[in-house]
Amino acid sequence: MSSTTRLTVAQALVRFLSVQYTERDGVRHRLIAGTWGIFGHGNVAGIGQALLEAGEDAMPFHQGRNEQAMVHAAVGHARQLNRLSAQAVTTSIGPGATNLVTGAALATINRLPVLLLPGDYFATRAADPLLQQLEHPTEADVSVNDTLRPVSRYFDRVHRPEALIPSALQAMRILADPAETGAVTLALPQDVQAEAYDWPEEFFAERVWRVRRPAPDPVELAEAVRAIRSAARPLIVAGGGVHHSEAEDALKSLADATGIPVASTQAGKGALRHDHPADLGGIGHTGTAVADDLARTADLVIGVGTRYSDFTTASGTLFQNPHVRFLNLNITAFDAHKLAARTVVCDARAGLEALAPALEGHRVDAAYEAEYATGKKRWEQVVEAAYAAADDNAVPTQTQLLGALDSVVGDEDVVINAAGSLPGDLHKLWRARSPRQYHLEYGYSCMGYEIPAAIGVQQATPDTPVWALVGDGTYLMMPTELVTAVQEGLPINLVLIQNHGYASIGGLSESVGGERFGTAYRYRAADGTFSGDPLPVDLAANAASLGMDVLRAKTVRELREALAAARASDRPTCVYVETDTVNPAAPPAEAWWDVPVARTASREAAVEARTEYDRQVAARRTHL
Repeated sequence: MSSTTRLTVAQALVRFLSVQYTERDGVRHRLIAGTWGIFGHGNVAGIGQALLEAGEDAMPFHQGRNEQAMVHAAVGHARQLNRLSAQAVTTSIGPGATNLVTGAALATINRLPVLLLPGDYFATRAADPLLQQLEHPTEADVSVNDTLRPVSRYFDRVHRPEALIPSALQAMRILADPAETGAVTLALPQDVQAEAYDWPEEFFAERVWRVRRPAPDPVELAEAVRAIRSAARPLIVAGGGVHHSEAEDALKSLADATGIPVASTQAGKGALRHDHPADLGGIGHTGTAVADDLARTADLVIGVGTRYSDFTTASGTLFQNPHVRFLNLNITAFDAHKLAARTVVCDARAGLEALAPALEGHRVDAAYEAEYATGKKRWEQVVEAAYAAADDNAVPTQTQLLGALDSVVGDEDVVINAAGSLPGDLHKLWRARSPRQYHLEYGYSCMGYEIPAAIGVQQATPDTPVWALVGDGTYLMMPTELVTAVQEGLPINLVLIQNHGYASIGGLSESVGGERFGTAYRYRAADGTFSGDPLPVDLAANAASLGMDVLRAKTVRELREALAAARASDRPTCVYVETDTVNPAAPPAEAWWDVPVARTASREAAVEARTEYDRQVAARRTHL
């Protein structure tokens, strides 16, 4: 008979998590590298006590200020480490638990692992209803944690101690599986957390979850090779899966050997270094002119680790060649089959490495290479113009801010963004120098992601300079984790851009007949609209009040100097700048994005926008 150890459920869970590992290519990582937590009555006496008893060596603890932000920090950590390591997040029942939903959706949409451990109602119903308990009149087993079901890849409510064993094992399996991963939720009734049980010692044995690299099926690989060899204008679309599988070198080798050009999604940018001859930059609505021009005429689109969002496909209007076909390499069959593609269901690196020898001797026509080389050179001139400042003493535009940052960062720096007008400018203009430099969360494009994600990235790679690029709209939604950065001495760099409102949605509103309604941060005018003077907020002072060192920059020169000083600092530092919004100098979108416009309206702007909408939507194709 095997020996047992008597522990509470919470103590057993923490001990179990402390000995879980992933391994890929012979390199081992802790699967759960630490736990974020905010404590309340639903977890303080269970998970909280268990973490205290386990100690920092067994399970490092990170104190958060906002539940959603804790998930974002964990996701940033996981992405930086190519999904080979994750973090857990514990909250109380009630608002703490429901605050996890947004972060969970972000994690699952982006295929990134995070373990959620919210408290739950009493399994015994001894105290009923609890403080913050949702009472459902016909479903007594429903709690607020059920809101996490649709945004979790795995969900279980652990009603009894012994149920933890299979549930915890399933949770680890999914977190470590690149084809299944996302948010995993183990809802823990607060009385069960504190209940004691005799646990088999085998439950606490060190366990290694090997992260597979599935090789391509020979038949699928042969079909893929035939398709590539017969294509005159092939185009690779590199998605986040290239990074997650560490396939950058394999992609470079294939591009070097075949001359096939590579465009990237937001998640895939940096798959090739920006100055590689085959790198065309971003694709889709926020893509470059050269990438989108080639996409319109491509006869074979090779998707590698991409899920083809509407931004990538320009809402189904981008790939216009009447003979275009799709070939998708993806570890997830669900994504591989999109756009009625030929499929190679495999690890991205394994698939690219298998294609290379099978395509030996094959190269695209020299005229095709010359065509995209000319387009790439032409786009580089657009980038230079957007980055350049005619007057170093002028107020910088947002694109000039990116130019100043480009002149300061090194190859190892990580630049983080998620929402607002910056993702478009970054996707079109940023010169990614290394695989992990460009960190854009655009699957969910969640305002508030940037600051906590910067903390997660800094935790994962302590010696890496990390930049969180944040507009005023995003900053006002979630600045609180700056306190965490200060508390932990994490030298993240915050670039805080004041442009007095929701710049991205303001521009979109104007283009779809909304006339920028409700998007400016201004006083009300006499007619009741938000068109008065800008609000007298001082976000730099707010950042300073949270413990950040703050550098204010009013000109292009001051901005460049402040960015350099921030990078050299060993303290959490904020560079605050108000940008020129009158002459933004950002290149326009090179492809359409579908935002439906009012079919009938009395205002001229909406009528004109609908006419343009009908013209654009006529180009949509269904690929079969």
